[in-house]
Amino acid sequence: MNDTFDLRLDTLRGAYAAGETTPRRLIVELRDKAAALNGEFNAFIHLLSAEELEPYLAALDGKSPAELPLYGIPFAIKDNIDLAGIPTTAACPAFAYTPDTSATIVDQLIALGAVPLGKTNLDQFATGLNGTRSPYGECRNSVHPDYPSGGSSAGSSLAVALGLASFALGTDTAGSGRVPAALNNLVGLKASKGLISTAGVVPACRTLDCVTFFTATAAEASQLLALTARLDPRDEYSRVNPLWNDGSAFGRIGSFRFGVPKNLEFLGCAESPALFAATIEHLKALGGEPVEIDFSPFLEAARLLYEGPWVAERYSVAGELIERQPDAVLPVIKAVLEKAPGATAVELFRAQYRLQQLKAICDRIMAEVDCVLTPAYPRPVTLAELHAEPVKRNSDLGWYTNFMNMLDYAAVAVPASVMDNGLPWGVTLFGRVFTDQYLLSLAGALQRQTALKLIGGNALDTPAPRNPARNDRARIVVCGAHLDGLPLNGQLRQRGARLLEATRSAPDYQLYALAGGPPLRPGMVRVTEGGVAIEVEVWELPSAELGSFLTGIPAPLGLGKVQLEDGRWETGFICEPYGLEGAQDITGFGGWRAYLQSQ
Repeated sequence: MNDTFDLRLDTLRGAYAAGETTPRRLIVELRDKAAALNGEFNAFIHLLSAEELEPYLAALDGKSPAELPLYGIPFAIKDNIDLAGIPTTAACPAFAYTPDTSATIVDQLIALGAVPLGKTNLDQFATGLNGTRSPYGECRNSVHPDYPSGGSSAGSSLAVALGLASFALGTDTAGSGRVPAALNNLVGLKASKGLISTAGVVPACRTLDCVTFFTATAAEASQLLALTARLDPRDEYSRVNPLWNDGSAFGRIGSFRFGVPKNLEFLGCAESPALFAATIEHLKALGGEPVEIDFSPFLEAARLLYEGPWVAERYSVAGELIERQPDAVLPVIKAVLEKAPGATAVELFRAQYRLQQLKAICDRIMAEVDCVLTPAYPRPVTLAELHAEPVKRNSDLGWYTNFMNMLDYAAVAVPASVMDNGLPWGVTLFGRVFTDQYLLSLAGALQRQTALKLIGGNALDTPAPRNPARNDRARIVVCGAHLDGLPLNGQLRQRGARLLEATRSAPDYQLYALAGGPPLRPGMVRVTEGGVAIEVEVWELPSAELGSFLTGIPAPLGLGKVQLEDGRWETGFICEPYGLEGAQDITGFGGWRAYLQSQ
């Protein structure tokens, strides 16, 4: 553990600003400490030398934390991600090459002031979830010596968990950015595919790969994502981050619905069922409503990853080396990939068709909830178990992770408890594509709710955000013909909207039947005197549909902010004052339905 400084982003920025240390002093100290620990944990394949660090440190001379968002922040890089001038090995010496340019994400972070500490160990070719499949040594857990670190981003998780880096880069194709996080008391963000550039990353499955962040807190992962989610012309799989998912979407959690799989599998673990049940209670205390969901289509999609032709996509990276130098690749990796050369295009298309069928089913389930909660894995496995059954026990760790990129969802692993033996225990929150900041908001709220100690025994002292969290859904308050069952309600339903609640406004509104028509239309206006609470409904529709809904609203009506009886402000129908000319005051009815029933 770092006995000098708390390396969280905001804390370290404060330490630099206060003159308590300097980047040069701290980075050298951390580098020496990493070297001392590496014999025990095998976290790093390459630690930057003093000469290799100097250009990054010199670039900070004359700068300050006020100028660079990540000024002097130490970070580690999984060794399948390029750092210019430093060998990239993918944990296979025979594959190694030295890139002239860094991966886009690494360039971004360095330009923001971050300093790379070194390249971290991984399961060879990022094929594994345990951290033991490397010729550079096994990576054991940061807390319990009988357990693995998790993989494939093994060393990256250890760099943060051991207090050697503020954050680390990993990759995630089937869970490699989430399993190690859960095993080491970290937040692991697997953002939506394409949000973080994979240019300069050795592929595992090019169509599925994501770069990930390991951090102590969800708030830090939110900051890093907001700084780096950019469209990259170097990466043909890069995607634009929608505005509803920018940094301002990280916020305070209100009411939400979260899916809980039926018939959860814990593979005989005695502790995990109770820990998971306790996590459900934590989410309920935060305003969550659990909704039982059928998890079978998600699990079937997960099986396609290793039973189907996506193994051939992995083989496209390592296959040539395996054929040329069979002994250069670890036997367990060859065993995973051995079926790939026999895969056919027919099998690929059949698998893609089935995957698309499953995605349609899963998307319908996901449309009804704000996220889904699962264990990070059914149960932890020991190093001894991995040695005895390397493929089977590795597969156990991926039970709740393998489907995520196949189905194009966002996910974050978050610490939730501690097992009796002291091993960290975590869960995963996953949601629709481009709901990353909302998931991080939930993860942050869960961290505050559980009040678990952070790395080095630090307390989680981050206050709850003031602004409300946002996802890919917009809430609309309706008071008239868009109410459930009334003539214009179809305009909401045809856009995929669903009714959240029937409630009332704050007692500060008057309701009018507007002149003109047919049809009859109401206008709700906020007043300083003579107002009452008006019956309204809150609907939720996809944010992408909000624009077309707004443009169809005729004058004098529009969308603005409406206060509800519990004090919340939501987007809803308002009426321009000029529209009240000739209107009938129907406030006394308390709502549009009551008025219609009187006619």
